[in-house]
Amino acid sequence: MVKKVTKAIFPVAGLGTRFLPATKSVPKEIMTLVDRPLVQYAIDEARAAGIKEFIFVTSRGKGALEDYFDHSPVLEQELRSKGKTELMEILKSTNMDSGAIAYIRQHKALGLGHAVWCARRLIGNEPFAVMLPDDVIAADKPCLQQMIEAYNETGGNMVAAMEVNPEKSSSYGMLDIGDGQTDGELVKVKGMVEKPKAEDAPSNLAVIGRYILSPNVLKNLNQLKSGSGGEIQLTDAIAAELTQGNDVYGYRFKGQRFDCGSKSGFLQATVSFGLAREELRDDLLKYLKSEMAEQSTPTTTRRETNAPSIKSRF
Repeated sequence: MVKKVTKAIFPVAGLGTRFLPATKSVPKEIMTLVDRPLVQYAIDEARAAGIKEFIFVTSRGKGALEDYFDHSPVLEQELRSKGKTELMEILKSTNMDSGAIAYIRQHKALGLGHAVWCARRLIGNEPFAVMLPDDVIAADKPCLQQMIEAYNETGGNMVAAMEVNPEKSSSYGMLDIGDGQTDGELVKVKGMVEKPKAEDAPSNLAVIGRYILSPNVLKNLNQLKSGSGGEIQLTDAIAAELTQGNDVYGYRFKGQRFDCGSKSGFLQATVSFGLAREELRDDLLKYLKSEMAEQSTPTTTRRETNAPSIKSRF
């Protein structure tokens, strides 16, 4: 019988340098898509999948992230006194019960594998999920819930997978899959390669930030030395499962993934999630159409109509 997955690790120790200067004082994970921080999307997805224990691997300067999940008595009292019950319910969804959340420090930036290894004592001998808040996935059924439902049938290890263009291979862990597995949600993995060149990629299936892993992966991490990029790679520890005769599956999830670790992906997600909100859609769509029309207007015309381009405003 497959053991139930109730614990999840959230590696959030990164400095978020691609978003400087904002991340000089604000953890990247609490930057907002519309009106919810990135980390809230991950927490909501984990809750929907049945996760009960939330383990954050953090670093120095992440105090605001910890405060976000704490109760705010003054704010709660203010909303209560003004009868703002709808906002009260939204606020409650951000609170975490005592004992449900834990924080572990990663003192050195040694990679994703090392971040997961830091949480080993809180995982013990149980299967666990790993969620990267940078990867925000819009789906009718949350991605991790899809994966756990599949995992309950297969056991082993499972990674979320999506097809990428060959030139993007060097940014991902890539899956080597068996012949005849071009269709279907679940694929049997034969091997994994971390950030290969396009010509060396074994397939076009890339691993993205959702994992369900055996506790044996933590033992593998304990034996690893630094790999690609001088970091301890989680991909290498999962690949070691294959050499030990343990199953690894790739799961083609249903949904749209946004790479919110990049500025472009973050902006795309902001627009997409904004358009998905009924109360925002019309105004946002009207603005986007107007802006696109203005951007396609010759510069001389814009000057004549006293309508500066967006570049000249920032």
